[in-house]
Amino acid sequence: PRECGIATYSQDLILALNTTYKNSFSIKVCALESDSEKHNYSSEVKYTLNTSNSNSFQRIGSLINQDENIKLVLIQHEFGLFYENEKEFQSFLYHISKPVILVFHTVLPYPDSILRQKLRDIISVCDSVIVMTNNSAELLYHKYGIVKEKVNVIPHGTHLVQHHSKEILKKKYGVQNKKVLTTFGLISSGKGIENTLDALPAIIKVNPEVLFLIIGKTHPSVVRNEGEHYRKQLENRVAELNLQRNVMFINRYVSLNELLEYLQLTDIYLFTSLDPNQAVSGTFSYAISCGCPIISTPIPHVQELLRNDAGIIIDFNNSAQLGEAVLKLLNNDELRDNISINCLQMMASTAWENSSIAHANLFKKTINGEIELNFQIPAINLDHFKKLTTSIGMIQFSKINKPDIFSGYTLDDNARALIAICQHYELTGDESDLEYINIYYKFIEYCQQKNGYFFNYVDKHCIYTEQNNSTNLDDANGRAVWALGYMISIGDSLPIKLINDAEETLQLALKNIDKIHSTRAMAFIIKGLYYRHSFNQSSKEISLMKVLANRLLQMYRHEADQQWEWFESYLTYANSILPEALLCAWEITGKMEYKEVAKSSFQFLLSKTFKGHSLKVISNKTWLHKAKEEEQTAVGGEQPIDVAYTILALSKFYKVFKNKDYKNKMNIAFNWFLGNNHLNQIIYNPCTGGCYDGLEESNVNLNQGAESTVSYLMARLTMGQLLNSEKVYTKRIAIYQ
Repeated sequence: PRECGIATYSQDLILALNTTYKNSFSIKVCALESDSEKHNYSSEVKYTLNTSNSNSFQRIGSLINQDENIKLVLIQHEFGLFYENEKEFQSFLYHISKPVILVFHTVLPYPDSILRQKLRDIISVCDSVIVMTNNSAELLYHKYGIVKEKVNVIPHGTHLVQHHSKEILKKKYGVQNKKVLTTFGLISSGKGIENTLDALPAIIKVNPEVLFLIIGKTHPSVVRNEGEHYRKQLENRVAELNLQRNVMFINRYVSLNELLEYLQLTDIYLFTSLDPNQAVSGTFSYAISCGCPIISTPIPHVQELLRNDAGIIIDFNNSAQLGEAVLKLLNNDELRDNISINCLQMMASTAWENSSIAHANLFKKTINGEIELNFQIPAINLDHFKKLTTSIGMIQFSKINKPDIFSGYTLDDNARALIAICQHYELTGDESDLEYINIYYKFIEYCQQKNGYFFNYVDKHCIYTEQNNSTNLDDANGRAVWALGYMISIGDSLPIKLINDAEETLQLALKNIDKIHSTRAMAFIIKGLYYRHSFNQSSKEISLMKVLANRLLQMYRHEADQQWEWFESYLTYANSILPEALLCAWEITGKMEYKEVAKSSFQFLLSKTFKGHSLKVISNKTWLHKAKEEEQTAVGGEQPIDVAYTILALSKFYKVFKNKDYKNKMNIAFNWFLGNNHLNQIIYNPCTGGCYDGLEESNVNLNQGAESTVSYLMARLTMGQLLNSEKVYTKRIAIYQ
């Protein structure tokens, strides 16, 4: 209920922690009150501390110490919160017997000896401290003499947003045909909003369609002490400058969703704080979450982030600079777009989901690993999957989360999309999936040539491209057979005509399929024949499966030795498809050597990719070559498709062998998407339902193309099938008991 920046920050952090993890910890809140400000709270607030009452600190400290369930105390610190009872707060810290992490929202850059000693005393009784900028960390090291081991930099969290159409949102809020400048937050004189008002006449002279939105109510503490004096000053200044048509006050505390929409329709965000000591700004973080091009005064938070063409920094109290910067951006659409993309790329690592991972890892470290962090499997979200799909098929690439129609379509993506949507239909029975099943199948059918072979590349006008003449298409053909076989395997629940058409397409494809010798293409084909066999058995297809499986077996015999149990002299992409295909071949043919080689080669692959409780995908920077005889050292170059194929293979091996290690590794592999990777950052975007295109050495590729998005969905649906089967098994056991 408390309307202040730290309350909002705390609420966002708690929500992110509870959404990211399950059965890992329980979070309770001790809310701060004063004699002049009290609230009614929900059940998550376990205690309230009255900062006006010195006895309250001792009472809360004793309650915390007596509660055996409390393992860790996280304190959000701002000097003003404990201004009336700083000594009592310090005594409170000394009194607490539980581990304490303190979050400094402000670190003052020029401490006198008293302040310096006060902070050193506070930090001395804390197990760790968190600051939100590198600048704040440097101040603690050099100005306050704090050892580096105690300081953790976890940036202020930012929100993932879907990035709706700016024009649609402008129409929704009645500001269509306007160039929108925005500032928001709890209003006080330190915001420097008058500087924007003074700059507006010159801006409007060139761009009369400009509208300046001032979003937010006056800060409650300001209202108590000063009333609405500052807001009235601003309103009077608007009247003096005759800006009534170009300035709009939204004098209320807007909801999060509404705020994010206002920021998405914003053309330029203005942050004009007058306080050079303001370490971080939540309002600035919200704006950058939405990809707003930002003009800002140089607080430390801003100076760290608005670099490398990510925004424009102006001097404090400089209306002339502000006006020039606004005109520069308004007159250059391309510059605004570039700044927006740069901001989003720069801020990806600070998403609240990533902040929660950083906090949780610090919690675990602080209490010596006494908690087990279990990621929460996200709900299935088809939003971006469907957004990528037109009446023709699935678009290949995406710029951030906006499908790039100019990238065209591929058979690869639409084959995978057909498998994924069939998985979804199996799992949910959602009738709306039938439309998409039909779209992806029709695309596959369109790509097939008279000789049965498939083309892979189609442009936005549905015309075959030159790439089909210069690229090896065997793998694409293999994926098409896999997709057709999978679709046919659920034929009992699909329209008869659709299955009959798919059968014709598959049979035509199989006419020349034995001429394919690409390792992975053969594995894809085996999987397609395996699934098709479950619907309609055919001795001809069993023979073809044996031909292809024997080729894989021959490759294995030629290459494998005691140290290298693999089919080729290197590990590249989609490796797990090979042992999985042999296991499928064994299930149909009963040939034991297929099963033995499948198991040994898969175990070899797992030994190269699983390290303890984490998955390290073979990097596409170097691959892993037998001749080098050392473990891969390249960091980054990890693709979601490899993780998805690993999960699919683990699922198949678990079903056959019932070895719980396979199931455990499925969870480890899926957690790669959720943040259990070398950057401790999410690869799956729960806001859009898309998946980022890759994990690099120091960043995540934020584009959410078809391959990565569909790969994640295949993995998520495979996890869903596992969870469903276990629920059924548990229910049967319960009935039996």
